[in-house]
Amino acid sequence: MQTPLALTIIGLAIVAVTVGILIRGRTNPTVVMTLVPAAGALIAGYSLESLGEFFGIGLDKVMNVVVMFIFAIIYFGIMQDVGLFNPMVKGLIRATRGNIVLAALGTAAIGIVAHLDGAGASTFLLTIPALLPLYRALHMSRYVLLCIVAIAASVMNMLPWAGPVGRAASVIAEDPAEIWQHLLPIQGVSIVMVFLVAGLLGLSETRRIARLRTSPDFEGRGTVDVEQIAADFVAAQEENRLARGFTYRRARWVTVTNVILSLALLISLVTGVIPPAPAFLIGTSLALLVNFRGSAEQAATLQRHAPAALAMAGVLIAAAMFLGVLNGTGMLEQIALSLLSVLPAAVGPWIHVVVGLLGIPLDLMTSTDAYYFSVLPIVQETAGAYGVSGLGAATALIVGNIIGTFVSPFSPALWLGIGLAQANMGRHIRLTFPIVWVFSIIILLLALALGMLA
Repeated sequence: MQTPLALTIIGLAIVAVTVGILIRGRTNPTVVMTLVPAAGALIAGYSLESLGEFFGIGLDKVMNVVVMFIFAIIYFGIMQDVGLFNPMVKGLIRATRGNIVLAALGTAAIGIVAHLDGAGASTFLLTIPALLPLYRALHMSRYVLLCIVAIAASVMNMLPWAGPVGRAASVIAEDPAEIWQHLLPIQGVSIVMVFLVAGLLGLSETRRIARLRTSPDFEGRGTVDVEQIAADFVAAQEENRLARGFTYRRARWVTVTNVILSLALLISLVTGVIPPAPAFLIGTSLALLVNFRGSAEQAATLQRHAPAALAMAGVLIAAAMFLGVLNGTGMLEQIALSLLSVLPAAVGPWIHVVVGLLGIPLDLMTSTDAYYFSVLPIVQETAGAYGVSGLGAATALIVGNIIGTFVSPFSPALWLGIGLAQANMGRHIRLTFPIVWVFSIIILLLALALGMLA
């Protein structure tokens, strides 16, 4: 059962079954990516001892990423707890001054700031309730709000502690910070494009609302009180904290220390002076010491954020089994060789670019886990035969897909955002899908022109 043909067939079956189950969404990714490849390896005739060896191979690739994710999620969870970003969000709401275009631009800025923690759920929880009253007062569409937040958060998903980069890092065995440093020029351009898209949507809303005001059925709301909306946002954050039942130090020196600590972490990641895993371990330890009194409050904080941290860590550890089996058995190599034998010679060197260009439609058909853990390994191995680096292949798939993170109905965080905005998924996709696909094609072609996909 360990002939090249058998390994190809079993490897493809593992990928297909894994993707199929993940798309159905009825089983946790940790379960799927552990049991399916394990069963495939046993069917191929490998022993339980070999299975342990394959897992070890995979674990060596992902362990640093797992540690980084655990402590990055806890660190930014603490910063959300203590309201580090609240003054900035409040200031941005006030800065809109009730102007429709400024409200759209402010939404982009708030979305970018809110997604610094890399967690989609917290981004929607922070932005939608804060901005929906402003949009209602200005008669702006909630779908424009969702679109701008989705694009802004997706661009910030290029951060090393966000899900896509972490998943890609575990596949190509690269440091997430190194991938981020490689992506920084494209992320910078993308952030500018987010504001451009937001401005255009704001102008479109201005024209639509101007037409709406001519209708005899239009009901104006008078002057928009952005000061009250900003105050309500702060009050809602405090009410949420009280509901969760935790306290923290509120002295000015604590806030200043949090800002310095967060900036130091970002600088260390950009410069590479210290790897991300120990950087976030140290940063989290200092954040616990600075913001919470005594071991009881610190332990409670760790327990509060442990579920989110362990959920992502579990997926990555399961990916160690998935990738370990595909690599250790040689299945991935045989799949790539089979693909090379049928691909036209002219297409082979560009397969990662072709898949990247289709990244947004693929996002509507596959989950994030399926895309990075099933599609990327095959593309990387195939493109590698033509001299394309693992980083180049991963960059193409990340840039081509990442802008659509919060358009896909397979994103649980997006469903939260849809619920908070009292919106409809279909209408959100109809507005946002064409925008993000054009967006992704532009930045992918730019990355190609800059030589980032080699």
